[in-house]
Amino acid sequence: MSTTWIVLLVIVIVVAILAFTLLSGKSRGDREDAPEPEDKKKPRPARTPATARDAAPGSAEKHEKPAREPAKPKAEKEAEKPPKKTPETSKAPPERDAATDGSGAVDEPSRASDSAATRAETDEGAEKAASEPRSAVSPSQPPTAAAPSGGDRLERRTAFKKGLLHTRGGFIAKLGSLLRGKKTVDADLLDKIEEVLLTSDVGMKFTERLTEALNTHLTGKELSDPDAVWSFIRAQAEEVLTPSAKPLDVSTKRPFVIMVVGVNGVGKTTTIAKLASRYTHQGKKVVLAAGDTFRAAAVRQLEMWGERVGAPVIKDDKQGADPASVVFKAIEHAMETGADVVIADTAGRLHTKTPLMDELKKVKRVMGKALEGAPHEVLLVLDANTGQNANLQVQKFKDDLDVTGIVLTKLDGTAKGGVILGICDEHHVPVRFIGVGERDNDLREFDAEDFVTVLFERPEADTESAA
Repeated sequence: MSTTWIVLLVIVIVVAILAFTLLSGKSRGDREDAPEPEDKKKPRPARTPATARDAAPGSAEKHEKPAREPAKPKAEKEAEKPPKKTPETSKAPPERDAATDGSGAVDEPSRASDSAATRAETDEGAEKAASEPRSAVSPSQPPTAAAPSGGDRLERRTAFKKGLLHTRGGFIAKLGSLLRGKKTVDADLLDKIEEVLLTSDVGMKFTERLTEALNTHLTGKELSDPDAVWSFIRAQAEEVLTPSAKPLDVSTKRPFVIMVVGVNGVGKTTTIAKLASRYTHQGKKVVLAAGDTFRAAAVRQLEMWGERVGAPVIKDDKQGADPASVVFKAIEHAMETGADVVIADTAGRLHTKTPLMDELKKVKRVMGKALEGAPHEVLLVLDANTGQNANLQVQKFKDDLDVTGIVLTKLDGTAKGGVILGICDEHHVPVRFIGVGERDNDLREFDAEDFVTVLFERPEADTESAA
């Protein structure tokens, strides 16, 4: 019996100890989970989720004393200020703020108002941008597709000087070397000047005109020194070129139709692309007609340029299709869409093949059927490298197609730039543009004064090198 009582007593003692232990643990847990005072509650809403997550494990692991807790919310409150200013200073999209904040449960009302304001500003800006007129040039166009200025005389003369470098080193340099160091002007000097002119592709007519005028003024003793002869030649050149310096005005008709012609390899397609770039940068809507249907490469090249400058290209996918039909459709498309300019490419036909010239005549007639008065400009593209052969091309195309304007290309790669003097003196066809480089803005409006000033410039460097 005594043993039973002892066992019961031991059990009672163990139960009492366990109960005391459990009650003590519960009391300690209640104290830890008790609500914080009012001064601790206020900073909690300003915490970011990341801060709250960091704070919880810290309190569980370190079991910091309650006395140290108030300093912690104060630091967190200071850390909260920069994130609240972020939408105003950096103008970051509201989605990015939400991603940074995690759940977004903290400070959600203020963030919602900032997001709404940001979205309102964005929508307003988008509506304004959509209402403004856009340029026809693609935003992805390279910087080389920059608009030609043409108005700055100094900049234009700089471009001319670069493009006429080889010509200035050709017959102009030869003339300069003949006159340099001479004290008097005699018949022998005039014979040498005539010889230089005859070998420089300026043409027989201009050479005869110039030598005759030189002899007349020399007899009257008006040309007493080489400097006077140089100035006289320069004045004669400007007199010949000035009547042909007539800019092309495409604003007289709408759409203004340009028919571009020329033999193979003179640079018609590149010239068309540069013209399209020029007019689109002026705010005009341009339509291109792929009239060279006999060469698939010509159509693809024109399509590539059309994409670059933002101009639609009207074509026929069938190789060898009727070019007149393609041009007709292009003019119709321009009238339907309200385009300002139509530029029609044509096959690069040799001017010696009569049947092929007849085909170009047909294209021109069909243009007139599509739009009365079209084409408004027949633009002949010439390669300056061909020299006197360019004179023959002008004569043939002028007889068959009534050429109204000339583009002289590739002046930067030849010493035969003087051919322009013979063309203007003999044919009296306006020179609309000259090509002095490969960039889009290197197709320049022809200006006789600037051209002659640059061509007959006699810098000290030239004088020293030729001495």
